[in-house]
Amino acid sequence: MGVDRREFLKIAGYAALFGLGGKAAIDILAPGQLEAAMEGVPLTEATRWSMVIRMRNCLEKVEKDGCKECISACHRVHNVPDWGNPKHEIKWIWKEAYQNSFPNHPNEFIDEGINDKPFILLCNHCLNPPCVRVCPTKATFKRPDGIVAMDMHRCIGCRFCMAGCPYGSRSFNWGSPRKAPKELNPDFPTNRDFPERSKGVVEKCNFCVELVAKGQLPVCVETCDKIKVHALNFGDLDDPESNVRRLLRKHYSVRRKPALGTEPNIFYII
Repeated sequence: MGVDRREFLKIAGYAALFGLGGKAAIDILAPGQLEAAMEGVPLTEATRWSMVIRMRNCLEKVEKDGCKECISACHRVHNVPDWGNPKHEIKWIWKEAYQNSFPNHPNEFIDEGINDKPFILLCNHCLNPPCVRVCPTKATFKRPDGIVAMDMHRCIGCRFCMAGCPYGSRSFNWGSPRKAPKELNPDFPTNRDFPERSKGVVEKCNFCVELVAKGQLPVCVETCDKIKVHALNFGDLDDPESNVRRLLRKHYSVRRKPALGTEPNIFYII
C-alpha cells in the first residue's frame, strides 16, 4: 500500500494535531502494515455477514426479567470499559427507545407503548459504510466478508468516523480502556491481528471477528441462544438458504434510516 507525499503530509498533520508525533505518523502509514496485520487471518466463505433481530422475542424477555444478557456478555468478552459517566459511555451493544431508533418509520397504529420499548442497537456493518470513506488512515475498513472492522493501532483519534456514522455506533476512549472493566478478560485481544485499543481511539462492535475467524457465532448471538430467547440471528445475507434469508422471506423487517443509502446489514422483525 504505497502512500504519496501529499497523503503522507495530510495524515502527518492529523498526527501532529492530536499530539501523536512524527514517528506515530510514519508507523501509521508504514507501507503494507495493514495488509501484513490481516495476513493469515482466516476469513469465512460468507460475503455479507448480517444479523436479523426478532424484537418480539427480545421484548418478551426484557419485560419478564429486564434481560440484558447479550450486552453484558459482549462487553465482558471484549473488555468494553465502563467509566461510570454517561458522557464517556462506550457502546458496542446498547438499547434505545423505538421512536429514537427508527425516526423514519412513523406509524400511528403501531402496538400501543412500543415507542418507548428498548430496542437492541449495534454497528450496522453497512454495505456502503460512510465511516470507511471518511477515515483518513484506513483504520476502519470493510472486510471481504462484509464486516466493518477496525485496526486500533492505525486510529489517530480524529473522530471523523464518528461524525460520518449516522447511527451513533462509535465511541471515543477518553481514558485507558484496560483500566475500566471490573473484570478483565485476558483472552481479548487474542493475538496481533486483533490489537488492543488505547486511550484516544474510537471503538465499536466488530461482529466478533475473532470468533467468526474460528467459525464461531458472535458472543451476543451465542448468549441469546443459551437463554433460549433466539432473538439474535447471524448468517450470510448473500446465501439464499441461510437462516437470515429464511427469516427475511417469512417476516416483514425494517432497517435503521434506510433512506441514507448505507444499506445496513442489521434487520429488525417487529
